[in-house]
Amino acid sequence: MREPNQSSVSEFILLGFSVGPRTSPLLFLAFLMIYLLIILGNGLITTLICLDSHLHTPMYFFISILSMLDLGYTTTTVPQMLAHLASPRKTISFARCVAQMYIFLVLGITESWLFAMMSIDRYVAICHPLRYKVIMSPCLCGIMVIFCGLWGVASALVYIIFAMHLPYCGPNKINHFFCEVPAVLKLACADTSVNDRVDFILGFSVILIPLSLILVIYVNIFVAILKIHSAQGRLKAFSTCASHITVVTMFCVPAMVMYMKPGSEASPEEDKKLALLYNVISAFLNPIIYSLRNKDVKRAFLKMMGWGRTPE
Repeated sequence: MREPNQSSVSEFILLGFSVGPRTSPLLFLAFLMIYLLIILGNGLITTLICLDSHLHTPMYFFISILSMLDLGYTTTTVPQMLAHLASPRKTISFARCVAQMYIFLVLGITESWLFAMMSIDRYVAICHPLRYKVIMSPCLCGIMVIFCGLWGVASALVYIIFAMHLPYCGPNKINHFFCEVPAVLKLACADTSVNDRVDFILGFSVILIPLSLILVIYVNIFVAILKIHSAQGRLKAFSTCASHITVVTMFCVPAMVMYMKPGSEASPEEDKKLALLYNVISAFLNPIIYSLRNKDVKRAFLKMMGWGRTPE
């Protein structure tokens, strides 16, 4: 493997979306509105959970962490995308590109494992309701989140070390709207088959393993739910899981397709759509999915605004 100091590219050009000059302003306004709503929605949920003591439960603790990850996740990529849509200059320095890739991976991998921790929380809440508060103690919840963060930091570091060990000496145009590892690897002046294998192997630890854990846990949850005699009880249990399953599907499935397929099979336009799904759209929809039909969140919001309580 070549040494990283053989790289001669000092900056990259992000090609972004293949749209005409008339479409760019519309795309800019659309993404600006979505980004502002992401900040508003996720920021509001985090604030409500911090301020309202009724939301100081393990489930809402994990949701607040998810909201903060979504805020960081989108802020790593969207402001730059907006700047490039509004300006003819679409360059990013080599160092900033590496930093963006690393931060994006850390937050994304952490979020992937956080979904697995959230499924464990739902399992304990539904299958062991009487021991829920004892098992899911604040200490355990903190340890679970720290584990997710450390796994994200370590896995992202492996991704970046292998990607940056390749020489980048020729073309510098990235056919993407931000620096994402699969798109950057296409510009390497060397064989990337080793990187493809590393990405595939790491994909198991950062996507498939947590996804498999979620699947196994939900099979056990559904078996437990079917044993509930009350139809209302079954419906309530199913509804508490539906939002989590929806969010996991929106995030993990596109990410798995993106990072586990060989680089030779990657289509730049398809990759951009997949990245929008798990980076922007999921962060935009998460607050809606978790709060739209959630009486606790609505009650906390009305209480904060001084508008009384929602009806039971």
